Amino acid sequence: MRIPVAVLTAALALGIVPGVMAFAADPPKEDGRVGDAKPAPDGDAAVASTREAPQDAKKPTRAEQLDSLFEMLRTAKNQSQAESTETMIAALWLKSGSDTVDLLMDWAQHAVKDKNYPLALDYLDRILTLKPDYVEGWNTRATVYYLREDYGRALADIEKTLEIEPRHFGALTGLGTILREMGDDKRALEVYRKVIALDPHLDSVQKEIDELSEKGVDGRNL
Repeated sequence: MRIPVAVLTAALALGIVPGVMAFAADPPKEDGRVGDAKPAPDGDAAVASTREAPQDAKKPTRAEQLDSLFEMLRTAKNQSQAESTETMIAALWLKSGSDTVDLLMDWAQHAVKDKNYPLALDYLDRILTLKPDYVEGWNTRATVYYLREDYGRALADIEKTLEIEPRHFGALTGLGTILREMGDDKRALEVYRKVIALDPHLDSVQKEIDELSEKGVDGRNL
């Protein structure tokens, strides 16, 4: 089996992407303040502060955040920038908006890491029943089916993943891997080229493209 690219797919599906780090708060200072934060203003100062704050500030939607991150990924100048952006995209995909689904996903991920695939599938089936539009539920279940060499079900779940998020480079990489293992080099090359268009710094995918190109495989039109 062609494991290197598959390992990347599994890692992305499970959220095992380099660079994820939580910021820890500075310890409280002797006067009870955290870090270098200043005491909150009171009275007239507080009112003035409120008036100075922009009232029309609007937090970007999830879709807008993803669009911005994909543009950053496409134009990343080096591997470090690309990996950092991949991490942020994967983190957004992983958020389900449901505490129950997030907990089940955490259990599913641990089951996959322990290679307890039947248990992982049980959790993932529950996740997709509760939230059928959860992209990482489909992508992770596709990964589990792939690891079990159940390519038919893996392809079906990849198709669903890409229906929800056509730019899912993890699912696309998995699709290319499966197609290549099934002997469909032409379509595999087409899919890999789509991945590189989204994320030019995925070296393992570029190696697959180079190898297939050297074989004279023509896959320009998907």
